[in-house]
Order: sequence, then C-alpha cells, then structure tokens
Amino acid sequence: MNIEVLKDLEEGWAILQKGITKVINTLEGVPEEPMDGKFLSEMHTTTYNMCTQKPPHDYSAQLYERYVGVFNDYLKSKALPAIQEKDDASMLQELIKRWENHKVMVRKLSGFFNYLDRYFIVRRSLPSLKDSGFGCFRKIDAVIKLVNQERDGEEIDQTLVKNVLEIFLDGLDKKYYVDDFETAFLNDTKDYYTRKVSTQEDLKAEECLQREKDRVSHYLHSSTEKKLLKAVQDVVNPAQVA
Repeated sequence: MNIEVLKDLEEGWAILQKGITKVINTLEGVPEEPMDGKFLSEMHTTTYNMCTQKPPHDYSAQLYERYVGVFNDYLKSKALPAIQEKDDASMLQELIKRWENHKVMVRKLSGFFNYLDRYFIVRRSLPSLKDSGFGCFRKIDAVIKLVNQERDGEEIDQTLVKNVLEIFLDGLDKKYYVDDFETAFLNDTKDYYTRKVSTQEDLKAEECLQREKDRVSHYLHSSTEKKLLKAVQDVVNPAQVA
C-alpha cells in the first residue's frame, strides 16, 4: 500500500470525524447518507497512514486517546442522560437499548480504526473500546430492586432482568457479572433475608430456597445458584431445610 503522508494529526482526524459523525447520527435517528465502499476505504486508509508513518508523524497514541474520547463523550452526552432520566424498569429498558447501540458503535468504529485495534491496542495491552465504556451500563441497584420486589410477591419482567444481566456476561469470562453484580447481589440477599427473619416468624427455609432456585432458572446465571442458596442458608435456619 502506498502511504500518503498526512500533513498533521488534525487533518487526518477531520477525515475520520466524518465517519464518526455518520455513525452517531444513525444511532440517534438522524438521517445520513449510507457509507459506500469509497467512503469506508478512505476511513481505513486514513487510519493506516496515521499509524504507520515514521515518528514524529506516527499518531497511533493520539488516535487511541481520541478514539476513547469519542466513546466517552457519546456515553456522557447521549447514553447516560437517556438512562438516568428514567426509573426502575423503564430505566433498564433504556439501558438495554443503549447497550445494543454501544455494541453497534464499537463494531462500526472498529472497522474504521481496524489497524489501531489490531496492532496498537493489542501491543500496548490497552482496554478494548467496549470495556472502556462499560461503567455506564452497570446499573446494579435497579436490578436488585426488581428482584426484591419479586421476593415480596410482586410480578416483574423476568425477561428484562435476564437481558440486563446479559450485559454483565458479555465478554471477559463473566468478570463483570461475578465481580460487580453477583457480589452486590449476594450481600443484598443476606440483608433481605435478615430483615425477613426478624419480622416473619413462619419463614420456611425450604420454600425460600426453592424460590431462589427458580430465580436462577429464570434469569440468573447457573454459576450463581450454589452461592445464592448458601447466602440464604446462612440467614434462614438451616435446620428447617428438608
């Protein structure tokens, strides 16, 4: 490939910004002309050139910073406000929508920044773009609130809870699910049953355990079952278990 030396970082970024704007506008429902082969080729070639020029014109590090900045700016200005303006189940529905948009944005921009993704990020062991924006989607309290509503006898949208938890299971070998959601969920489970034991004399351990098993089958990951049942047994009298 013939390398066309770009005059400076800003000139190359201005070209890439055209593609970024198209992707964001499309996600937000703003009409845009489709990106044809010529347009996509310009995006790929611009990134390649900017990452392979000899120093001081190798702009890989600067491109990565701006690449991350695009996601952070979008999440802070668009996704997070849309999520935060809603409550409980409505908020979780918006969360799922915005997570799907985030994945589309990662996929589209990874195409533009293919060379950066394949070489610079891997070589420097830097966080992937999906992971760098994940904090926006960790709405643990709202999920736990719905589970506790179900424990109290209310009907909840179990599919919604399952879909939200799929976000935590998306990549990194369940790291986010275990470290973020599961730890908080198990602690809250102990707190919930501690309150119940202190106010409800006829609380039956076997019934509590069966209901928690049902929750695992409906929307929790199977790896949670053993830990969840132990959390309940630690609080409810284990002698009552059949």
